[in-house]
Amino acid sequence: MIPIEVRSRLERAEVLEVFDLVDEAARHDGLTPLSEHVMLHLRHGGDTHVRHLLARAEDGRLVGYAHLDVTDLVEGPSAEMVVAPSVRHRGLGHALATELIEISGRDAPGRGLRLWAHGESEAARGLTESLGFTQARVLWQMRRSLLSPLPDIPLPEGVHLRTFLPGIDDEAWLAINRAAFAELPDQGGWTLDDLHRRMAESWFDPSGFLVATDDQGAIAGFHWTKVHGGHSHHDDTGHEQLHAEGVDHSHGHGHEALGEVYVIGVDPLHQGTGLGRSLLVAGLRLLAARGLTQAMLYVDAANTPAIALYSSLGFTHWDTDVLYRRA
Repeated sequence: MIPIEVRSRLERAEVLEVFDLVDEAARHDGLTPLSEHVMLHLRHGGDTHVRHLLARAEDGRLVGYAHLDVTDLVEGPSAEMVVAPSVRHRGLGHALATELIEISGRDAPGRGLRLWAHGESEAARGLTESLGFTQARVLWQMRRSLLSPLPDIPLPEGVHLRTFLPGIDDEAWLAINRAAFAELPDQGGWTLDDLHRRMAESWFDPSGFLVATDDQGAIAGFHWTKVHGGHSHHDDTGHEQLHAEGVDHSHGHGHEALGEVYVIGVDPLHQGTGLGRSLLVAGLRLLAARGLTQAMLYVDAANTPAIALYSSLGFTHWDTDVLYRRA
């Protein structure tokens, strides 16, 4: 059995090894095995209470990695993992998951463990079921061709569109994001540091971050778009009320550039006015104007109103991510 080392901190060279492993798996599977949240924390130093599980082959090559975050006192510990394609079906995934269960039970007793599987696979289902996990949540990835016509949906009366102003809009945007996703702490709980981490990423472009304001200049809603793929760099949720899950698949595995509805939200005071639909179309037009041919988004599979909206504008189900929970 391949030995597993547990670390509370990674050296920069080890972070780069994890990135290489992620890219190897992404090229093989066609999707990135770790979420944006995990990749951001890896690049920016991580949290004190994160555990990193490293599995190396006899030649020292990193062939397995797991990330365990025990900082969420409400939902409980959350984990993600990746195994190199060359060593799969040899028990390493089972060994990593077992170690995750043991560590989370010790470091966060009584709160269970959540494990994300990116892509709906029989292997992930079989592994999690064998270890006592049950399916807790399903995210859909939906896609739409940007070559197809978009409907003309004007903004509501008294609402104006502009782009996000870094350093000026930060706090006001956080307040609207908090209000729009009050029941979804993964998104609504973003701090200024969370926002600035994403603004520091190479993919961030304020000209692709649309902000709708009322006649007084207050933010009424927003549509933050993202372009990823088609380049090589190393960078992984609210979903009730027009929220596209911010999961990143933008690593250098050579796919065509893809536009993303990264996150879209409306101030509760402006809900029911059609602003969400207008913002969605405006962002898609922006992505199309940049020469992109495809757009994608993430949405909770249980969020039928949002799925109905996206479907009415030409989005169809593309792939699935599953959250498993162990009591």
